[in-house]
Amino acid sequence: MRSRVLETLSLILALTSGLSAQQNLAHKIDFPHDAPVTLAGDEWGGSAATVRGGAYAIDVRVALSLRNASQRRIRGITLAVLAQEATPGGKGSISVPSLDVAPGETFSVRGDLHLLRPIGAGASPMVEVSLDGVLFDDLNFYGPDKLHSRRTMMVWELEARRDRQYFKALLDQSGRDGLQKEMLASLARDGDRPQFGVQMVRGRATNTDPERDLQFAFLRFPDAPVEPMEGMARIAGNEAREPKLVVHNRSPRVIRYLEMGWIVRDSQGREFLAASMPSEMRLPPRSVSQIPQDATLRFDPRTSVESMTGFVSSVEFIDGSMWIPNRAELDDPVLRRVVAPSPEEQRLVQIYRKRGIVAVIEELKKF
Repeated sequence: MRSRVLETLSLILALTSGLSAQQNLAHKIDFPHDAPVTLAGDEWGGSAATVRGGAYAIDVRVALSLRNASQRRIRGITLAVLAQEATPGGKGSISVPSLDVAPGETFSVRGDLHLLRPIGAGASPMVEVSLDGVLFDDLNFYGPDKLHSRRTMMVWELEARRDRQYFKALLDQSGRDGLQKEMLASLARDGDRPQFGVQMVRGRATNTDPERDLQFAFLRFPDAPVEPMEGMARIAGNEAREPKLVVHNRSPRVIRYLEMGWIVRDSQGREFLAASMPSEMRLPPRSVSQIPQDATLRFDPRTSVESMTGFVSSVEFIDGSMWIPNRAELDDPVLRRVVAPSPEEQRLVQIYRKRGIVAVIEELKKF
């Protein structure tokens, strides 16, 4: 009887805590004392925590105003958002690419996340926000990099520089009309880009359909430091399992990270970017290695995989420098159709859509 009463009291307390959390989500923003950004203001309106089973379902809607406290221009930032370290769904992040924040300037970071936290997780704040990394215009980085945000923001910044250079050259060669034509083409591609539901599952899936081996084809970039040699995955129904790739490091430097894009064509002739396959490695110069992946791609049940094509999307060397494809290499008709543009191209296209071509030209002049 006593245990039943205690269970009832615990449930009442949990529900009461949940209602209280809906009204006032306890939070903490913790930046190191030497961080290159400082908090100028924060707004948590719309954030709430509700009890679902033995956990809180937390909606984080936050707008932060941050100040660049460094002497360098900021190009990107990533914040870690934590509800509970060990719980699946307990961690998230907010990243902002394509920034250009001068010393002393303030800028906004907005996030809309859904997290989980066990009810018995303790009395600490429901949500903690910390700094994972800041990337500067000289490509130096500050932060613990627990989320590997340096690598992601480096790719975004290199893509931004590549794409701005492309649009500037287009403006010089073809004038305002040529640049406007390219903005319209990018808008059209974005509207036509196929969207398919794809789920990546770690480990072996449970689909029991008969399996068959399917070889990869490859798009090869002359400028890439890595050449894909061969590859295959096991196909079972609407799943592609255990992809294996053999790659050749044709550069004189050690490679420590490789990312491959994976394009799928189904039996109806539809093509879409199914996944990006990251691989941590140590690949010596001029060497060949096999890269196994312990993952399964699960497509829409109506999708029957007909063919697969891989391409190198980014490479990181042992010294932290990176390679990405140039615009000419991305001009392949298949890539243009299925691969989303860089965050910087998306930003410039949105400027064009909202404010016109003159605003895009003025934006390009800032760099």
